Amino acid sequence: MRTVLENEFKVGEQPEWHALSTKEIFERFEVNPDVGITNAECAKRRERFGSNVLTQKKGQPVWFRFLVQFNQPLVYILLAASFITLLLREWVDSAVIFGVVLVNSIIGFIQESKALKALDALSRTMTTQTTVLRNGSKHRVLSTELVPGDIVLMASGDKIPADMRIFQSRELQVNESALTGESLPVQKKLEPLDPGTVLADRTNMLYASTLVTYGQGRGVVIATGDRTEVGRISQLISTAEELETPLTKKIARFSHFLLYVILGMAGITFLVGLLRGQSAVEMFMASVALAVSAIPEGLPAAVTITLAIGVSRMARRRAIIRKLPAVETLGSTMMICSDKTGTLTKNQMTVQRIVAGSQAYEVTGAGYTPEGRIQKDSEPVDPALLPALKECLLAGVLCNESVLVEKGGRYEVEGDPTEGALIVSALKGAVSNPSDHEMRRLDAVPFESEHQYMATLHDAGEGRPRLIYMKGSVEQILVRCDNGLGQDGNIVPLDKRRVIQETEIIASGGLRVLAFARGLRPFGLGSLTHENLKSGMTFLGLQAMIDPPREEAIWAVQSCHTAGITVKMITGDHVLTATTIARQLGLKSHPKAKVEELVAVTGKDI
Repeated sequence: MRTVLENEFKVGEQPEWHALSTKEIFERFEVNPDVGITNAECAKRRERFGSNVLTQKKGQPVWFRFLVQFNQPLVYILLAASFITLLLREWVDSAVIFGVVLVNSIIGFIQESKALKALDALSRTMTTQTTVLRNGSKHRVLSTELVPGDIVLMASGDKIPADMRIFQSRELQVNESALTGESLPVQKKLEPLDPGTVLADRTNMLYASTLVTYGQGRGVVIATGDRTEVGRISQLISTAEELETPLTKKIARFSHFLLYVILGMAGITFLVGLLRGQSAVEMFMASVALAVSAIPEGLPAAVTITLAIGVSRMARRRAIIRKLPAVETLGSTMMICSDKTGTLTKNQMTVQRIVAGSQAYEVTGAGYTPEGRIQKDSEPVDPALLPALKECLLAGVLCNESVLVEKGGRYEVEGDPTEGALIVSALKGAVSNPSDHEMRRLDAVPFESEHQYMATLHDAGEGRPRLIYMKGSVEQILVRCDNGLGQDGNIVPLDKRRVIQETEIIASGGLRVLAFARGLRPFGLGSLTHENLKSGMTFLGLQAMIDPPREEAIWAVQSCHTAGITVKMITGDHVLTATTIARQLGLKSHPKAKVEELVAVTGKDI
């Protein structure tokens, strides 16, 4: 068996770590999961594998980047014209022509330098701190110090610093949208998987740049730096060929054509003069003058200024353009292929539909900003006057481990995005989290993939029954419910078949559905177990959510269609969800198609 000390596994030849047992992985990395590696062994492995950083593509020196700005066919002609006019002692003409070329190059150099600084600032934000187990004790170290074989401890809110194989998990959930495009957190498991499992389905692996949203876990580092999946992507980008834009191709063709025409005219002029008895020196000077006058020295300046204006406008829209000619490419675009999560959508789960007391409600607004309302038939409703709706919203707030915070005028969720969406929907209905003295939490049963629900126990006041609020999958909640809550707040018989049918209708639209329930228990109850949650619950309702499309993305898609540009969405999300988002965005098989033809295929299909 090859170990990391005997051979250095490179990208492309690494074992299928997700298919190996944790015991095999510990043997390959020669590490005890309860002790970790020693500091001496860490130093030895860092010397062999390097620091846990992505290798930056070697930048070009400043002087070279400036000289590259002169590397254009039309500029060659202008430089030649400037030199010849200098020889002819046409000082003003020579200075003007060279000045145009110099200004053109300076503008291009400044713009490229700004773009490089912006990209460099983004790359410096990638370093983070992480908790590792070394010499049997925990240490906080920079992510750059990790080496293969390190034992890393993770908790909610941590950023994954390297590629790892999980060997301990307590309801660990990870947001992998940065790598896979999947907006929902992934529930992690420990069991080995089939060797052919695609990256997005490797539930026993953790990948650098992803984020822990819930739970705790431990993993052994199997790849760092350029050997990680993010590193592999970075290398592919750095080795990509730099293609010419349509504008640069047209200018190059025009420059060559103009060069041949000018040289041809100058040659004909020179020959005609000689045949008419003029001196060779006079005709040479006349030919040079003709060639210089035919060169459009104002063209490079006009093109550069026009492109600079376009780049400036793009910068105001937060788009970084590294090279000036790239801004013109959009004018020649026939098709745009875009990611879904975070690009076409907000990457913020949003409740859009609520069913409570046998009544269906719509929720307006999108994202984590608590702006919007709950309505029925386009008319706003007040949950305070609808007990079933209010209780359904309250359950989503109380049976919750996440927090909605405002940072610099922008709302963010600390914790699970799904739970964040429940907090926002409650705020839209003017239902906030009760204070501790009103509804103090006594105990909680965390969400577990085995049981598919979460429950919390609350103290409603001295001498009053204890309240249990529960959320989870529709099937697991329904089996624990004996009755339902009517629209007026009274207990009514529960039609479980109707609830399941309602759930299937909502889910067919690509929405994720959660069910909610409430239970009363004796005053003395102080803890929750799965045993005392098997029955006796009252069904409260459903909340359905989705990662909604950006309003500006809908407008952008319509603008592209108007311009004759086809827009394609490429995502790793579920087919139903992707199709629903595509319909909301107005994506069509062709911009001029009268009928939308929405066709979604999975990665396996491709």
